[in-house]
Amino acid sequence: MAIRDLIPWSRNQELAPARDSFDPFITLHREMNRLFDDVWRGFGTPARFGGSLMEGRFGWPSIELNETDKAVTISAELPGLSEKDVQVEIANGVLTLRGEKKSERTDSGGRYFSERYYGSFERQIPLDGVEEDKAEAKFHDGVLTVTLPKSEQARSAVKRIPISNQ
Repeated sequence: MAIRDLIPWSRNQELAPARDSFDPFITLHREMNRLFDDVWRGFGTPARFGGSLMEGRFGWPSIELNETDKAVTISAELPGLSEKDVQVEIANGVLTLRGEKKSERTDSGGRYFSERYYGSFERQIPLDGVEEDKAEAKFHDGVLTVTLPKSEQARSAVKRIPISNQ
């Protein structure tokens, strides 16, 4: 057996077997590798064919976190939702975004195919050193923005470390 037969090539990199030799175990090995490659390739990508939002997709909604000396700002993309569809809560240093995107489909009896995402979601973001009672949330054009001012204790706890050039 050649050493190249032990390397788990992906489907695109797979070397063609020699024409005069056929080993069923090598074929089985390659097919098992292809099977696992196919399974893990789709891990973490959007769900298909009307699955729920969180099925196969981790971290939805997509967020952007911006931290300054004075505040922490979290923006979340929530296309197709309104402020009535979303709940924002903060407790014990964890910001929770929760909601549901409902299907807009009316049952017309014809064929149906959709790549849009429907279902409930929840995203928790741990935060440290913010003033929870002064949090503000705004919703505009499908983007939720939550601003939390930093506490004085968190601001004073930051210490700059000088970098030497050696």
